[in-house]
Amino acid sequence: MIENEQIVNKIVEGIQERKGKKIVVVDLNKLKESPCNYFIICEGDSNVHVNAIALSIKDWVHEKIDVKPYATDGFLNCEWIAMDYGQIIVHVFQRHTRAFYDIEHLWSDADLRKLEDLN
Repeated sequence: MIENEQIVNKIVEGIQERKGKKIVVVDLNKLKESPCNYFIICEGDSNVHVNAIALSIKDWVHEKIDVKPYATDGFLNCEWIAMDYGQIIVHVFQRHTRAFYDIEHLWSDADLRKLEDLN
């Protein structure tokens, strides 16, 4: 069985493959009432970029470790794409949508790991 941390790493690689920005891994494992173990949040510059990042995640994780998301939503307008990997939920936002919902702030009591953008 593939560990959650391995899936998280491959999701991050998929985001970085398409130059997703401001990646944050939210570790919810220590919280009692969390909906899952991890949130992975990132953003793209446009709906085309958000779409490319989400497709990269889906393809990268499937090719590297043969894991597919249980569900996806948001591909129609690409403002906010959510991908459900069971205990890992991925959120790919456009910048203004991410700022509006501010998910990191909602889960600020969790362990947040901010990753440097790749140039």
